[in-house]
Amino acid sequence: MASSLLEAVDIKAPVAVSWGLWENVERWPAFLSHVKHVQRTDEVTFVWQLALPGVDKEFVAELTEVVPGERIAWRTTQGVHHAGVVTFHRLSATESRVTLQIEYEPEGFVEHLGALTNLDATLANYDLGEFQKLAELEAGRVRDDV
Repeated sequence: MASSLLEAVDIKAPVAVSWGLWENVERWPAFLSHVKHVQRTDEVTFVWQLALPGVDKEFVAELTEVVPGERIAWRTTQGVHHAGVVTFHRLSATESRVTLQIEYEPEGFVEHLGALTNLDATLANYDLGEFQKLAELEAGRVRDDV
């Protein structure tokens, strides 16, 4: 049975800053706690290495849609069944909202338990909080440079 989650965070940073951090898939481990490594193999394909409680996983995903400043979507092509999209919304000149939607197929006891207990949503909220800190720090640097 597929699981899904939808989480959002408001950030005191312009969309350009939020987008700039997220568009480089190799930076995702800086704010996605379960992602240990992302390596781009070509313009649309990348390999993820995950460390989840009790299990490490690797899978290959491809970008299915990139609309600069608005959205990034991906789906797996090898390994786990997973698809996601992150969207960027302008709230003001200095604030943005980032929304993360993920659809996945839980495999094994730990992932089924995570889906049943909303641990996956808790993890997504934590990761978005880490992204928020990074984006707001980056936005502060940009303001200081101006």
